[in-house]
Amino acid sequence: MSANTKGRVLLAYSGGLDTSCILAWLIEQGYEVMCYMANLGQEEDFDAAVVKAKGCGATKIFVEDLQRVFVEELIYPAVQANTIYEGVYLLGTSLARPVIARRQMEIAARENCQYVSHGCTGKGNDQVRFELAYYALKPDIKVIAPWRIP
Repeated sequence: MSANTKGRVLLAYSGGLDTSCILAWLIEQGYEVMCYMANLGQEEDFDAAVVKAKGCGATKIFVEDLQRVFVEELIYPAVQANTIYEGVYLLGTSLARPVIARRQMEIAARENCQYVSHGCTGKGNDQVRFELAYYALKPDIKVIAPWRIP
């Protein structure tokens, strides 16, 4: 970590507009930013997202395949428990966030990050899913949630 930064942040990065803007904003605020992307089986151009993150200034980008973990540890039990919201919605995104957050926290610890961040807006449940997982794993972790900053 450079002496000129406020600290290291590991950002849960999707490659979309929101997380790319957050990546650039964190860098403008003086943080060293690394990005984490999890492949949970979604249709995503991970190579393009890596190029975009590097172009925005990320110092490291971690992309990992968590499909097996996601299916075995969350999807199978969810199907067995018949967890279908309103008889239609399969809760895929809801179940995915803790899996992503758990691995993000492991990498943040390994990379000596003082902060973690995500691109969830202040109006939805995803921020709660990410942040409760972060705090459950490391209660003193500092979370930067730019969409909630006035």
